[in-house]
Amino acid sequence: MRVVSAKDRETANIGTGLWKGIGMWAWMLFRLSGLILAAYLFVHIWVISQGRVGGPDSLDSLFEFFDHPFLVFLDFMLVAAVLFHALNGVRVILMDLGVGIRRHKAVFWICMAVAAGVLWLFAYKAIPFIL
Repeated sequence: MRVVSAKDRETANIGTGLWKGIGMWAWMLFRLSGLILAAYLFVHIWVISQGRVGGPDSLDSLFEFFDHPFLVFLDFMLVAAVLFHALNGVRVILMDLGVGIRRHKAVFWICMAVAAGVLWLFAYKAIPFIL
């Protein structure tokens, strides 16, 4: 095992730049997708509560409103956020367990490829509703 000196640790990140690493972008998008999902949770609870407060007619009118192409597109973006957040969370858990630490970029891209595949399947079903 190689012993790393204090000087090596201090200069390890010099010249890498603040916004260059894939890990930093994964971290930023993980936090952003988490905030989006938390905000969506409150909207979702409000919409579902309209069935209890306004009755079934109120809920039916909301569902008709949500059938517009732009809102279906927003659902598509929500699925993208859920997939990214979930699979990046799996990657983080694997890193915490010591699995794939030396290949964390490859693990990230594998998780994103799985997310893209599932998102493509969702898009295949959603595009007729969007267009």
